[in-house]
Amino acid sequence: MANTSILVIGGGFAGMTAALEAAELGHEVYLVEKSPYLGGRVMQLNKYFPKLCPPSCGLEIQYQRIKNNPLVKFFTLAEVVKVEGSKGNYTATVRVRPRHTAPNSVDLSAVAKGLSGEVVSEFEFGLARRKGLYLDVPFAFPQRYVVDKACLTDADKSALSACPHVNLTEEERLIPLQVGAIVVATGWQPYDVTRLTNLGAGTVKNCISNMQMERLASPYGPTQGKILRPSDGRAPKKVAFVQCAGSRDENHLSFCSYICCMASLKQAQYVREQYPDADITVFYIDLRTPGRYESFAEKVLADPKIHAIKGKVAAVAQDKAGDDVWVTVEDAVTGAKSVERFDLVVLATGMQPSLAAQKLPLDVTVDEEGFIVNGEDQGIFVAGCAKQPLDVMKTAQSATAAAMKAIQTVRGR
Repeated sequence: MANTSILVIGGGFAGMTAALEAAELGHEVYLVEKSPYLGGRVMQLNKYFPKLCPPSCGLEIQYQRIKNNPLVKFFTLAEVVKVEGSKGNYTATVRVRPRHTAPNSVDLSAVAKGLSGEVVSEFEFGLARRKGLYLDVPFAFPQRYVVDKACLTDADKSALSACPHVNLTEEERLIPLQVGAIVVATGWQPYDVTRLTNLGAGTVKNCISNMQMERLASPYGPTQGKILRPSDGRAPKKVAFVQCAGSRDENHLSFCSYICCMASLKQAQYVREQYPDADITVFYIDLRTPGRYESFAEKVLADPKIHAIKGKVAAVAQDKAGDDVWVTVEDAVTGAKSVERFDLVVLATGMQPSLAAQKLPLDVTVDEEGFIVNGEDQGIFVAGCAKQPLDVMKTAQSATAAAMKAIQTVRGR
């Protein structure tokens, strides 16, 4: 008889949804997440579709469901390192890295503030630095600080050793799990903008990615929600959004990332709400606002301060005399080529599946872009952006479908 437990790899919105749907139908679920917290990319957003909710709203519902369901057992700072067996009877080995803090929600902010060692924050996409003891956002779940020993100075280690809520000697663990089916919900990562050399990514001071814009707009971000230029902290009054930055490009991502156009229109609204006099220009190849999003796009583009120009941006360059940005673009309608100055440029970088950069110890195949293309005959099901680019709503639908298939597998149907 098949083992009725289910393993979910990835603790973002897809993974949490799949885990909860299965658990609420009576199945024990193991949820494994490599980062310190559940929530995935949604946790890094300022607002998300379809209702433009703050992430703390939607995620808190999921967190409460997990807290209240004893059938969901989750592991953070964890990864699946080995999978043996077959459909209905898998043994998965999970490696759990140490958090080095007590299993409670003690506020260690004062301790963290007193540390001297710092590193660039990956959570803030390089827009800020963090200490060796950190909690990425106030609503993080689990509500526990994490110690990054690699960036601690000797003085930091001495200070933390004296803290009763920190254990610097904690070691990693290997945990075997017996499961009958597996859901892969490993999510997505922003495409590496530094590869877009012609668009100034990584070299032009005030050229940022769309995910960096989300962090600037977030009240929990590096500027407490004020959209400011990274170079000088000045409010931008003229902003360009460059669509398909690396997407629909044979040299980068060959596919359309589905949500980039909507994300840029949403972010244009962020800027206009903060700066009523700001001018926005969106340079696009094709504006794709599918289904229910069409009315939102029409509303945003009705703003006389938001201009949509169909044209391919050829280059983004630093102003030689200051921190402004020059954008070279060819208008696809008129054929005119122009060079225009902006205070800030936002690149709509695409959604690349996380599995493009990592491998799982599973007998599944990924295509040339990193999306999983098989596995169901082995009791392995794919949810969310591990399968294709999706928004949060469709991610939840995909996760529910994967959970139902996993349940059918372990029940022998």
